[in-house]
Amino acid sequence: MKLDILAFGAHPDDVELGCSGTILKEISLGKKVGIVDLTRGELGTRGSAEIRDQEAAAAAKILGVSIRENLKFRDGFFVNDEAHQLEVIKMIRKYQPDIVICNAIDDRHIDHAKGSQLVSDACFLSGLVRIETTFEGALQKAWRPKVVYHYIQWKNIVPDFVVDVSGFEAQKTASILAYGSQFYDPNSKEPESPISSKNFLESLNYRSRDLGRLTGVEHAEGFTVERYLAVNSLSDLK
Repeated sequence: MKLDILAFGAHPDDVELGCSGTILKEISLGKKVGIVDLTRGELGTRGSAEIRDQEAAAAAKILGVSIRENLKFRDGFFVNDEAHQLEVIKMIRKYQPDIVICNAIDDRHIDHAKGSQLVSDACFLSGLVRIETTFEGALQKAWRPKVVYHYIQWKNIVPDFVVDVSGFEAQKTASILAYGSQFYDPNSKEPESPISSKNFLESLNYRSRDLGRLTGVEHAEGFTVERYLAVNSLSDLK
């Protein structure tokens, strides 16, 4: 299956938190979108890897993505080396996305920046014909995405561009709340974590509203780029 967009997250829920509004919008426009999670989030303070598996599947249904896979790298301990790069390359060549979206370039959780650089490096390497990979016994063709974008996570990184996601906020929130073990629940007996507070959930809304305010829409999600963006004319800019 060829995808238009492939979104990577170091953990299940990274993609939902960082760019699910954009994914929902692109799918509504007829694009095929998939998600690849690098780890199962097994070191998370709350819940378990098995619960996260179920939550990720539920969130995928809410988003309507074409595929969701998990590479089962070690949460907290995966590295950006040849072995991990090759596994990511296999996913890129398998789905041949034109656009790859991945973790924030810098963030509070060490896996986010690691995952960001790992996926970015793999996108480049995936285009090199002398790197051989196989899928189901068949040699894969080299494939390099046209662009790599990075969503914004815990830190308030200044975006290079934003996407108007007005009208998709309710469905985005539903995909996030599919991870019931991770986020605010006044009845939960689990330990507190940085993302389990009511303030964290509310911050997602006021960030998207603020990015929207700054760009003249109701809600927006921000991204950073690895190379200059180009437009055909000034009229393409809003």
